[in-house]
Amino acid sequence: MLATPGAPPAGPGWSWEAKWDGQRGIARVADGEVVVLSRNHSSITSTYPEIVAALRTAVGGRDVVVDGEIVALDAARRPSFARLQRRMHTPRPRRPLLAEVPAAFYLFDLLEADGHDTAPLPYLERRQLLDEIVTSTGAVQVTPYWPGADPESMVAMAAEFGLEGVVAKRSSSIYRRGLRSPSWIKVPLRASAEVIVCGWTGSPTAVRSLLLGALSPSGELVYLGDVGTGFTQQHRREAAAILAEITAADHPFTAGDPPSTQDARLRWVAPALVGTIEYREFHRRLRHPSWKGFRTDKNPSEVIWPELDTR
Repeated sequence: MLATPGAPPAGPGWSWEAKWDGQRGIARVADGEVVVLSRNHSSITSTYPEIVAALRTAVGGRDVVVDGEIVALDAARRPSFARLQRRMHTPRPRRPLLAEVPAAFYLFDLLEADGHDTAPLPYLERRQLLDEIVTSTGAVQVTPYWPGADPESMVAMAAEFGLEGVVAKRSSSIYRRGLRSPSWIKVPLRASAEVIVCGWTGSPTAVRSLLLGALSPSGELVYLGDVGTGFTQQHRREAAAILAEITAADHPFTAGDPPSTQDARLRWVAPALVGTIEYREFHRRLRHPSWKGFRTDKNPSEVIWPELDTR
Protein backbone atom coordinates (compact mmCIF):
# COMPACT_ATOMS: atom_id res chain seq x y z
CA MET A 1 0.00 0.00 0.00
CA LEU A 2 1.35 3.39 -1.00
CA ALA A 3 0.70 6.88 0.34
CA THR A 4 -0.66 9.86 -1.59
CA PRO A 5 1.24 13.18 -1.38
CA GLY A 6 -0.75 15.98 0.21
CA ALA A 7 -1.18 18.58 2.90
CA PRO A 8 -1.61 17.50 6.54
CA PRO A 9 -5.26 16.39 6.91
CA ALA A 10 -7.38 18.19 9.49
CA GLY A 11 -10.10 16.74 11.66
CA PRO A 12 -10.46 13.58 13.74
CA GLY A 13 -9.83 10.01 12.68
CA TRP A 14 -6.17 10.21 11.69
CA SER A 15 -3.06 8.61 13.16
CA TRP A 16 0.48 9.82 12.53
CA GLU A 17 3.86 8.25 11.90
CA ALA A 18 7.30 9.55 11.01
CA LYS A 19 8.27 9.35 7.34
CA TRP A 20 11.52 7.40 7.10
CA ASP A 21 14.05 8.03 4.34
CA GLY A 22 14.96 4.55 3.14
CA GLN A 23 13.94 1.51 1.11
CA ARG A 24 10.48 0.00 1.47
CA GLY A 25 10.46 -3.67 2.39
CA ILE A 26 8.04 -6.52 3.06
CA ALA A 27 9.27 -9.45 5.16
CA ARG A 28 7.75 -12.91 5.59
CA VAL A 29 8.83 -15.05 8.54
CA ALA A 30 7.54 -18.64 8.40
CA ASP A 31 8.91 -21.65 10.31
CA GLY A 32 12.00 -19.62 11.14
CA GLU A 33 12.76 -18.84 7.49
CA VAL A 34 12.91 -15.17 6.48
CA VAL A 35 12.36 -13.61 3.05
CA VAL A 36 12.65 -9.86 2.52
CA LEU A 37 11.27 -8.31 -0.67
CA SER A 38 11.65 -4.84 -2.13
CA ARG A 39 8.77 -2.75 -3.42
CA ASN A 40 9.08 -4.34 -6.89
CA HIS A 41 9.04 -7.85 -5.36
CA SER A 42 12.76 -8.51 -5.81
CA SER A 43 14.42 -10.53 -3.06
CA ILE A 44 16.79 -8.42 -0.95
CA THR A 45 17.19 -11.03 1.79
CA SER A 46 20.94 -11.48 1.31
CA THR A 47 21.50 -7.71 1.25
CA TYR A 48 20.48 -7.26 4.90
CA PRO A 49 21.68 -10.25 6.97
CA GLU A 50 21.46 -8.31 10.25
CA ILE A 51 17.76 -7.65 9.62
CA VAL A 52 17.11 -11.31 8.79
CA ALA A 53 18.74 -12.42 12.05
CA ALA A 54 16.89 -9.80 14.10
CA LEU A 55 13.51 -10.72 12.58
CA ARG A 56 13.86 -14.33 13.75
CA THR A 57 14.31 -13.07 17.30
CA ALA A 58 11.77 -10.24 17.15
CA VAL A 59 8.77 -12.40 16.17
CA GLY A 60 9.33 -14.97 18.92
CA GLY A 61 8.52 -18.01 16.79
CA ARG A 62 5.37 -16.54 15.23
CA ASP A 63 4.70 -16.62 11.46
CA VAL A 64 4.16 -13.07 10.19
CA VAL A 65 4.25 -10.77 7.19
CA VAL A 66 5.35 -7.24 8.11
CA ASP A 67 5.72 -3.98 6.21
CA GLY A 68 8.24 -1.25 6.89
CA GLU A 69 11.20 0.86 5.80
CA ILE A 70 14.83 -0.20 5.72
CA VAL A 71 17.08 2.65 6.83
CA ALA A 72 20.70 3.51 7.57
CA LEU A 73 21.38 6.19 10.18
CA ASP A 74 23.90 9.00 9.89
CA ALA A 75 26.16 10.31 12.67
CA ALA A 76 23.24 12.30 14.12
CA ARG A 77 21.07 9.14 14.22
CA ARG A 78 18.88 10.38 11.38
CA PRO A 79 17.88 8.14 8.43
CA SER A 80 20.22 8.82 5.50
CA PHE A 81 19.32 7.55 2.04
CA ALA A 82 22.82 8.46 0.86
CA ARG A 83 24.34 6.06 3.41
CA LEU A 84 21.82 3.35 2.58
CA GLN A 85 22.96 3.48 -1.08
CA ARG A 86 26.08 1.55 -0.11
CA ARG A 87 23.94 -1.29 1.22
CA MET A 88 21.22 -1.26 -1.45
CA HIS A 89 23.77 -1.96 -4.18
CA THR A 90 25.65 -4.71 -2.32
CA PRO A 91 23.77 -8.02 -2.55
CA ARG A 92 26.19 -9.84 -0.24
CA PRO A 93 27.87 -7.33 2.07
CA ARG A 94 31.08 -8.28 3.83
CA ARG A 95 31.74 -7.81 7.51
CA PRO A 96 33.52 -4.41 7.27
CA LEU A 97 30.59 -2.85 5.39
CA LEU A 98 28.07 -4.36 7.82
CA ALA A 99 29.99 -2.74 10.67
CA GLU A 100 30.44 0.61 8.93
CA VAL A 101 26.88 0.98 7.57
CA PRO A 102 24.46 -1.06 9.70
CA ALA A 103 20.87 -1.23 8.45
CA ALA A 104 17.66 -1.40 10.45
CA PHE A 105 14.09 -2.35 9.57
CA TYR A 106 11.51 0.11 10.93
CA LEU A 107 8.20 -1.75 10.97
CA PHE A 108 4.86 0.04 10.68
CA ASP A 109 2.30 -2.57 9.62
CA LEU A 110 1.25 -6.21 10.04
CA LEU A 111 -0.25 -7.97 7.01
CA GLU A 112 -0.44 -11.58 8.24
CA ALA A 113 -0.18 -13.28 11.62
CA ASP A 114 0.05 -17.08 12.01
CA GLY A 115 -1.60 -17.61 8.62
CA HIS A 116 -4.42 -15.12 9.18
CA ASP A 117 -4.80 -12.14 6.82
CA THR A 118 -4.82 -9.00 8.95
CA ALA A 119 -5.02 -6.52 6.04
CA PRO A 120 -8.85 -6.15 6.35
CA LEU A 121 -8.52 -5.01 9.97
CA PRO A 122 -8.58 -1.27 10.76
CA TYR A 123 -5.21 0.43 10.97
CA LEU A 124 -5.34 0.85 14.76
CA GLU A 125 -6.06 -2.86 15.27
CA ARG A 126 -3.17 -3.83 13.00
CA ARG A 127 -0.83 -1.52 14.88
CA GLN A 128 -1.92 -2.96 18.22
CA LEU A 129 -1.28 -6.49 16.97
CA LEU A 130 2.11 -5.45 15.62
CA ASP A 131 3.07 -4.12 19.05
CA GLU A 132 1.87 -7.35 20.70
CA ILE A 133 3.57 -9.79 18.31
CA VAL A 134 6.87 -8.12 17.41
CA THR A 135 9.47 -7.07 19.97
CA SER A 136 11.91 -4.34 18.97
CA THR A 137 15.42 -5.74 19.02
CA GLY A 138 18.60 -4.54 17.36
CA ALA A 139 18.07 -4.18 13.61
CA VAL A 140 14.26 -4.52 13.87
CA GLN A 141 12.29 -1.70 15.44
CA VAL A 142 8.51 -1.24 15.72
CA THR A 143 7.95 2.43 14.95
CA PRO A 144 5.83 4.68 17.18
CA TYR A 145 2.49 6.10 16.09
CA TRP A 146 0.32 8.89 17.42
CA PRO A 147 -3.49 8.52 17.08
CA GLY A 148 -5.31 11.84 16.98
CA ALA A 149 -2.15 13.96 17.17
CA ASP A 150 -2.10 17.61 16.18
CA PRO A 151 -0.89 17.93 12.54
CA GLU A 152 1.19 21.05 13.14
CA SER A 153 2.91 19.44 16.11
CA MET A 154 3.76 16.36 14.06
CA VAL A 155 5.27 18.39 11.23
CA ALA A 156 7.24 20.46 13.76
CA MET A 157 8.53 17.28 15.42
CA ALA A 158 9.73 15.92 12.07
CA ALA A 159 11.53 19.18 11.31
CA GLU A 160 13.16 19.28 14.76
CA PHE A 161 14.61 15.79 14.40
CA GLY A 162 15.64 16.24 10.76
CA LEU A 163 13.21 13.65 9.40
CA GLU A 164 11.95 13.50 5.82
CA GLY A 165 8.38 14.29 6.89
CA VAL A 166 5.32 12.59 8.38
CA VAL A 167 2.59 10.22 7.21
CA ALA A 168 -1.07 10.53 8.24
CA LYS A 169 -3.07 7.30 8.15
CA ARG A 170 -6.81 7.08 8.55
CA SER A 171 -7.32 5.16 11.79
CA SER A 172 -10.18 3.06 10.38
CA SER A 173 -8.51 2.25 7.03
CA ILE A 174 -7.79 -1.27 5.84
CA TYR A 175 -4.56 -2.23 4.09
CA ARG A 176 -5.01 -2.22 0.30
CA ARG A 177 -2.14 -4.19 -1.22
CA GLY A 178 -0.53 -2.63 -4.27
CA LEU A 179 -2.66 0.52 -4.31
CA ARG A 180 -1.82 4.18 -3.74
CA SER A 181 -4.55 5.24 -1.35
CA PRO A 182 -5.82 8.60 -0.03
CA SER A 183 -6.21 6.81 3.32
CA TRP A 184 -2.45 7.31 3.70
CA ILE A 185 -1.15 10.85 3.13
CA LYS A 186 2.57 11.59 3.09
CA VAL A 187 3.62 15.10 4.04
CA PRO A 188 7.28 15.72 3.11
CA LEU A 189 9.09 18.70 4.60
CA ARG A 190 10.80 19.26 1.26
CA ALA A 191 9.42 17.92 -2.00
CA SER A 192 11.00 14.64 -3.07
CA ALA A 193 10.33 12.57 -6.16
CA GLU A 194 11.60 9.81 -8.37
CA VAL A 195 13.14 10.78 -11.72
CA ILE A 196 14.50 8.98 -14.78
CA VAL A 197 18.20 9.53 -15.50
CA CYS A 198 18.55 10.38 -19.19
CA GLY A 199 22.12 11.65 -19.47
CA TRP A 200 24.93 13.52 -17.78
CA THR A 201 27.56 16.23 -18.13
CA GLY A 202 31.13 15.89 -16.99
CA SER A 203 34.12 13.76 -17.86
CA PRO A 204 34.02 10.07 -18.80
CA THR A 205 35.09 9.24 -15.23
CA ALA A 206 33.11 11.73 -13.11
CA VAL A 207 29.59 13.14 -13.32
CA ARG A 208 29.17 16.90 -13.03
CA SER A 209 25.37 16.89 -13.33
CA LEU A 210 22.64 14.44 -14.26
CA LEU A 211 19.99 15.20 -16.89
CA LEU A 212 16.57 14.16 -15.64
CA GLY A 213 13.18 13.26 -17.06
CA ALA A 214 9.82 11.81 -16.07
CA LEU A 215 6.77 10.41 -17.79
CA SER A 216 3.67 12.50 -18.39
CA PRO A 217 0.28 10.87 -17.68
CA SER A 218 0.00 10.21 -21.43
CA GLY A 219 3.35 8.37 -21.48
CA GLU A 220 5.65 11.02 -22.98
CA LEU A 221 9.18 11.28 -21.57
CA VAL A 222 9.67 14.94 -20.64
CA TYR A 223 12.86 16.78 -19.70
CA LEU A 224 12.80 18.15 -16.11
CA GLY A 225 16.21 19.80 -15.87
CA ASP A 226 19.52 18.78 -14.35
CA VAL A 227 20.90 18.21 -10.87
CA GLY A 228 24.49 18.88 -9.86
CA THR A 229 24.38 18.96 -6.05
CA GLY A 230 24.06 16.22 -3.47
CA PHE A 231 27.02 14.18 -4.74
CA THR A 232 30.27 13.27 -3.03
CA GLN A 233 33.31 12.84 -5.27
CA GLN A 234 32.97 9.09 -4.84
CA HIS A 235 29.33 9.26 -5.94
CA ARG A 236 30.34 11.23 -9.04
CA ARG A 237 32.84 8.56 -10.06
CA GLU A 238 30.46 5.69 -9.30
CA ALA A 239 27.62 7.32 -11.26
CA ALA A 240 29.85 7.80 -14.32
CA ALA A 241 30.82 4.12 -14.25
CA ILE A 242 27.16 3.05 -14.03
CA LEU A 243 26.00 5.36 -16.81
CA ALA A 244 28.86 4.43 -19.15
CA GLU A 245 27.27 0.99 -19.49
CA ILE A 246 24.02 2.35 -20.98
CA THR A 247 25.35 5.14 -23.25
CA ALA A 248 23.04 6.20 -26.09
CA ALA A 249 23.70 8.19 -29.27
CA ASP A 250 20.84 10.67 -28.76
CA HIS A 251 18.51 11.95 -26.08
CA PRO A 252 15.46 9.79 -25.20
CA PHE A 253 12.92 12.60 -24.67
CA THR A 254 9.66 12.43 -26.61
CA ALA A 255 8.14 15.74 -25.47
CA GLY A 256 9.09 19.07 -23.97
CA ASP A 257 12.23 21.07 -24.64
CA PRO A 258 15.41 19.03 -24.07
CA PRO A 259 18.90 20.57 -24.16
CA SER A 260 20.53 21.11 -27.52
CA THR A 261 21.83 17.89 -29.01
CA GLN A 262 24.71 19.93 -30.49
CA ASP A 263 26.24 20.48 -27.05
CA ALA A 264 29.30 18.24 -26.98
CA ARG A 265 29.34 18.25 -23.19
CA LEU A 266 26.11 16.24 -22.99
CA ARG A 267 26.29 12.47 -22.72
CA TRP A 268 23.03 10.57 -23.25
CA VAL A 269 21.97 7.23 -21.83
CA ALA A 270 19.06 4.84 -22.26
CA PRO A 271 16.25 5.84 -19.84
CA ALA A 272 16.66 2.71 -17.74
CA LEU A 273 17.66 4.02 -14.29
CA VAL A 274 15.59 5.69 -11.59
CA GLY A 275 16.87 8.05 -8.92
CA THR A 276 15.47 10.16 -6.10
CA ILE A 277 15.82 13.93 -5.79
CA GLU A 278 14.70 16.64 -3.42
CA TYR A 279 13.69 20.03 -4.82
CA ARG A 280 12.14 23.32 -3.76
CA GLU A 281 9.52 23.70 -6.50
CA PHE A 282 8.70 22.76 -10.07
CA HIS A 283 7.46 25.04 -12.85
CA ARG A 284 8.42 23.51 -16.20
CA ARG A 285 11.88 22.95 -14.71
CA LEU A 286 13.16 21.80 -11.32
CA ARG A 287 14.27 24.54 -8.95
CA HIS A 288 17.10 23.86 -6.51
CA PRO A 289 17.17 20.08 -6.93
CA SER A 290 19.52 17.89 -4.88
CA TRP A 291 20.47 14.32 -5.76
CA LYS A 292 19.79 11.60 -3.19
CA GLY A 293 20.74 8.42 -5.06
CA PHE A 294 19.83 5.70 -7.51
CA ARG A 295 16.90 3.40 -6.77
CA THR A 296 17.04 -0.29 -7.67
CA ASP A 297 13.54 -0.95 -6.31
CA LYS A 298 11.62 1.16 -8.84
CA ASN A 299 11.12 1.00 -12.60
CA PRO A 300 11.09 3.93 -15.06
CA SER A 301 7.51 3.06 -16.02
CA GLU A 302 6.46 4.06 -12.47
CA VAL A 303 7.96 7.56 -12.67
CA ILE A 304 4.85 9.53 -13.68
CA TRP A 305 4.47 13.24 -12.88
CA PRO A 306 0.87 14.52 -13.14
CA GLU A 307 2.24 18.07 -13.65
CA LEU A 308 3.62 17.00 -17.04
CA ASP A 309 0.29 16.75 -18.82
CA THR A 310 1.30 17.14 -22.49
CA ARG A 311 -2.16 16.86 -23.96
